[in-house]
Amino acid sequence: MSSPSRTLPPSRSPALLVGALLTVAFAVLLVLVAVSWGPLVSLDGDIADGLHRWAVDDPATTGVMRVLSDWVWDPWTMRAVIAVVFCWLLVHGERTLALGVAVTSAVGALVQQILKAAVGRERPQWPDPVDSAQYAAFPSGHAMTATVTFGLLLWLLARFTTSRAALAALLVLAVVSVLGVGFTRLYLGVHWFSDVLGGWLLGVAVVLAAITSYAYLRPSRGGSTA
Repeated sequence: MSSPSRTLPPSRSPALLVGALLTVAFAVLLVLVAVSWGPLVSLDGDIADGLHRWAVDDPATTGVMRVLSDWVWDPWTMRAVIAVVFCWLLVHGERTLALGVAVTSAVGALVQQILKAAVGRERPQWPDPVDSAQYAAFPSGHAMTATVTFGLLLWLLARFTTSRAALAALLVLAVVSVLGVGFTRLYLGVHWFSDVLGGWLLGVAVVLAAITSYAYLRPSRGGSTA
């Protein structure tokens, strides 16, 4: 009689449901951005104006924000982390998991670029900019890439360790990084708030889709025969 070491079907439903809800929320936000919904445009403008004045008046803080945004939490830094994790998984014989992580990261990057091109939203324009950025604004690539990266790291750590301290430490780092990178993009005046929110929503949805897909592909990590 076969008895799997882990029963995954009950855990699929929450991830699938939350992922679906976040996807719907992102779709609604996408429509509001595309039609330039007045209240959203006003909110975006108010937040951008206030933070830009702060950035111009406080060059020291602006310098720190640029380092955090352009180096520490930059999408290429996040992809380098994923590359290291990919290699670690391969070395430890987790080929399917390594491929899943790589594909998830790549799909996230591809989806954000497709959406940027499709929506074609302009970034904030300032007479006295403190930073610059390429491509269209929605969704924020920095926010989405950080969300996908740290979401995958949390999922992987939960699979390979039972240490609550390690999980708590990574969770704190993830929250600080994901919220932090979103704030830096707003502070530096290169994104609207709805761009960052869209990156967060879509990033979590992509991670949950990956987790759900892996659960269906690999229903258990092993089993015993009695």
